[in-house]
Amino acid sequence: MIKKVLVANRGEIAVRIMRSCREMGIPTVAVYSDADRSAMHVRYADEAWHIGPAPSVESYLNIDKIIQVAKLSKADAIHPGYGFLSENATFSERCREEGIEFIGPNADAIRQMGDKITARKTMIAAGVPVVPGTVDKITDFEEALKTIREIGLPVMIKASAGGGGKGMRLVKQESEIESSLRGARSEAASAFGDDAVYIEKYIESPHHIEFQILADKHGNAVHLFERECSVQRRHQKVVEETPSPLLTPEVRAEMGAHAVAAAKACNYHGAGTIEFIADDNLNYYFLEMNTRLQVEHPITERVVGVDLVKEMINIAQGEELPFRQEDLRQSGHAIECRIYAEDPDRNFMPSPGTIRHISEPLGLGVRHDGYVYEGYTIPIYYDPMISKLIVWDKNRADAIERMRRALHEYKITGVKTSIPFLARIMEAPAFRSGKYNTHFIEENKDFLFSPHECDGICEDIALIAAYLEHQHKLEQLKTKESSGKATINRWKDPQRPAYI
Repeated sequence: MIKKVLVANRGEIAVRIMRSCREMGIPTVAVYSDADRSAMHVRYADEAWHIGPAPSVESYLNIDKIIQVAKLSKADAIHPGYGFLSENATFSERCREEGIEFIGPNADAIRQMGDKITARKTMIAAGVPVVPGTVDKITDFEEALKTIREIGLPVMIKASAGGGGKGMRLVKQESEIESSLRGARSEAASAFGDDAVYIEKYIESPHHIEFQILADKHGNAVHLFERECSVQRRHQKVVEETPSPLLTPEVRAEMGAHAVAAAKACNYHGAGTIEFIADDNLNYYFLEMNTRLQVEHPITERVVGVDLVKEMINIAQGEELPFRQEDLRQSGHAIECRIYAEDPDRNFMPSPGTIRHISEPLGLGVRHDGYVYEGYTIPIYYDPMISKLIVWDKNRADAIERMRRALHEYKITGVKTSIPFLARIMEAPAFRSGKYNTHFIEENKDFLFSPHECDGICEDIALIAAYLEHQHKLEQLKTKESSGKATINRWKDPQRPAYI
């Protein structure tokens, strides 16, 4: 049985993992860089160890240092969260060599599904539909031209080791092939150290739908249904929901069965995600597999009623899944909005800085996975996501209204955030109808980016005024206390915000 877990991550996902560990009675170890000395995950964990300077390559990506801390702290397991080392086969392998349980898949599965070309071959062998395209890497222009003429335009040139939209080019005309191939290979080499690319048919009006899977070490695997992830900017998700408004029960069952087959094809264990792309006619194809926990996992947890982190730990301990496919049901509807410190009106540029005021939404059906607090400075070195806001209600229409209410209550000053932009998404007719695809933001830019009345400015002014009034009252109360008229000390240590 796992006795202590080192969380090799930071931010909201580190805190989220630690919370499940605490419920299971498992002590946790945090690791932190120079930039994260005062971060919430450092304060929440049972113990915390410094691992290096702010840049990720010198801290959160430093395998030797993390393994060293695990040994010194006597942690017998490591949960990688997502990002950083979560899909690093070398890290998974190294943990096993050092006698540390990696809470995730084995290195072979990570390598097999991390390489997109190998993953396509594996899925074809397993009978899972894939997007028409190449099964080998493309190395030169003549080969690319021949392949594209066989497949037909438009096509996507994609990095085999890719992710997050890097090393990806859309080709609509033959005149674009050579420059797109060169650009994709160059970007892939820079981002992933591998310039291998492949070509696949571009799906018009694409819908990004992913299925959550869980598999144990005894050969059992289930899916926990789908998430609709088509609201994206720069190929990165912004809003997710479940169930998908596109799928029918029949197609949902069929896709779920293919997701389970995909997991079994690579002898997978742990939590993972099978990503599909679908068109308006519900033709769907395997896109890739994420061999880790996904950012948007909370909406699945809320609708299905399963704590995915706890199940990952149980699987790592060698336990069998406690349920079968027929035991799992979807109940109600859940939506997640990713809250970023960024400026949507300036092409989503990051907006790091110090948070002066934060008021998180509460109420029935609202979950907030965050890690920031008043006075916390968001570092420039990492992803600018502040938190994830999740809501649930009995149906999609009510869930949208609950999210609108929660976003209205969510107040942050000191940094620019995506909250007003997300609120406009909830109001967009295309989103409310459920008839949207991955082009949603581009196709609705006039509505999403057009000036709206106040558009947050009035609220900021009101918050500043309220803050100044509050400070004035505090000064008055301090004066009374110092003069002996008040005997109760109501002041907490300003260096330790109440964040739990």
